[in-house]
Amino acid sequence: MSLQLQFFGATEHVTGSLYVLRAGEYTVLLECGLIQGGSADEARNSDPFPIPVDDIDAVVVSHAHIDHSGRVPLLAKRGYGGPVYVQNATRALCEIMLPDSGYLNEKDAEWENKKRSKNGKPLVEPLYTRADAEACLSQFMGIKYEESIEVVPGLTLRFHDAGHILGSSIVELTYKDKGPVRTLVFSGDLGYRDAPVMDPPKQMHRADAVVLESTYGDRLHRAFDETILELGELFETAHADRGNILRPAFTVGRTQDLLYLMAEHFDEWQLGRWQIFLDSPMGVDATNTYSKYRHLYGAKLFGPDSSLPNLPNFHASRSTEESMAINAIRSGAIIIAGSGMCTGGRIHHHLKYNIGRPECHLVIVGFQAHGTLGRRLVDGADEVKLWGEIQKVRIQLHTIGGLSAHADQADLIDWYAAFENRPPVYLVHGEPDAQQPLAAMMKEKLSAPVSIATYGLSIEI
Repeated sequence: MSLQLQFFGATEHVTGSLYVLRAGEYTVLLECGLIQGGSADEARNSDPFPIPVDDIDAVVVSHAHIDHSGRVPLLAKRGYGGPVYVQNATRALCEIMLPDSGYLNEKDAEWENKKRSKNGKPLVEPLYTRADAEACLSQFMGIKYEESIEVVPGLTLRFHDAGHILGSSIVELTYKDKGPVRTLVFSGDLGYRDAPVMDPPKQMHRADAVVLESTYGDRLHRAFDETILELGELFETAHADRGNILRPAFTVGRTQDLLYLMAEHFDEWQLGRWQIFLDSPMGVDATNTYSKYRHLYGAKLFGPDSSLPNLPNFHASRSTEESMAINAIRSGAIIIAGSGMCTGGRIHHHLKYNIGRPECHLVIVGFQAHGTLGRRLVDGADEVKLWGEIQKVRIQLHTIGGLSAHADQADLIDWYAAFENRPPVYLVHGEPDAQQPLAAMMKEKLSAPVSIATYGLSIEI
């Protein structure tokens, strides 16, 4: 019987990962991510799933980031009642991130409906609610790295450490029927070789087909020691300017990396003269989860008897009142707040109070999707709209590429090079400008049979 894979998400784009694997008469959804970006992109999240929900027998999710897991509550809301297989730490993070996503959906709908009510337009419903997200969590089945489990008859799943964030997994799916055994390896999101907290991705050696992310397929990250120097210079400059530092937070991954580096270089960067705020309830909960699962990585982010980062001036800000109080600080605050692409959350409030101040600094440390506020700022926007008001952009902007949680071109090529049989490889989770140089380099260096996956492409393994 056949093993077929069809691509329906993160094809020539970075968000909204979703693939359909047909193993004989069974159907497995691989990833179920939220589409992120501008309003037109995000509106597509409410479209019907590309296959009938009733046809899906199992779901496999590589890691907790919302662009990989964020439509699982919608899938359940529309009738899916089967298992969702994830790594144990991913399950713990999804218990934090998915209800938060539902809450944000509710707030977005509430904001939109205020405008619609004034204009006499019909009201909208949230994509899914916090309650919807909480209800689907009982379907999540956590398994350990390297553990084998049959997800549908004949199809065995194993997760391997992808080194991207806590619990992130390379997905290995092996299909055995009356014919030869076939193996699909999906990279998930691969970590960067110099990642501060996570261990390097596991190398794989054999597969019949490989699906490979390509977020940074067109570039090499700068040497990590240069990033350390750049961060030190940033803290020194910002202190001399007597302003604040804003850091939009990818609350899982980059936040913990930065907290670890700040602890490691506390004296060198003279961070004792700052107050460090993690202004994100979800970020605080995620950091606690990193503490609980500290056996999955080698970095010493926490003290032996503590679940708090090793920073004496660290403040975990949960309540709205605590968050609002930060806005009264005009100088000396390092504010880590969601969201990482500035699409919502508490960072909007802090931008409102700081974006027009040239003595303040905004630090971008991760990929910014097209259509997001973060991308407009990185692209040099002179003014932006916040809370319905046009704000002049006078804050100093810094992009720190060396803190990426994604592999760069060299990492991606090295990871694929470990496959001894040079299986066909399909690039996903990247924009064309990143995918085309990666494909060309893989062909040149490794004679790799590489293709860029397009929406609806179906392959037989």
